[in-house]
Amino acid sequence: MDLQNLGVIAAGIAFAGAAIGGGIGVGVMYSQFLAGMSRQPELAGKLLSRAFLGLALAEALPIIVVGMAFTLINK
Repeated sequence: MDLQNLGVIAAGIAFAGAAIGGGIGVGVMYSQFLAGMSRQPELAGKLLSRAFLGLALAEALPIIVVGMAFTLINK
């Protein structure tokens, strides 16, 4: 097995980890957002803005990992 194939395998593992981790993170955050909003509906606006920020930060890491995986493939 040469170095190019090893890079492709590592990139595939990185893609899978990013997809799984991002999905779990977004799912947990969204479920907690809905639970908080159902408990205190008057805070829905405040919770929504914080939920958007949290979801954006949770999705930033998989996007970075995908970029790193592409650089691993191209080396």
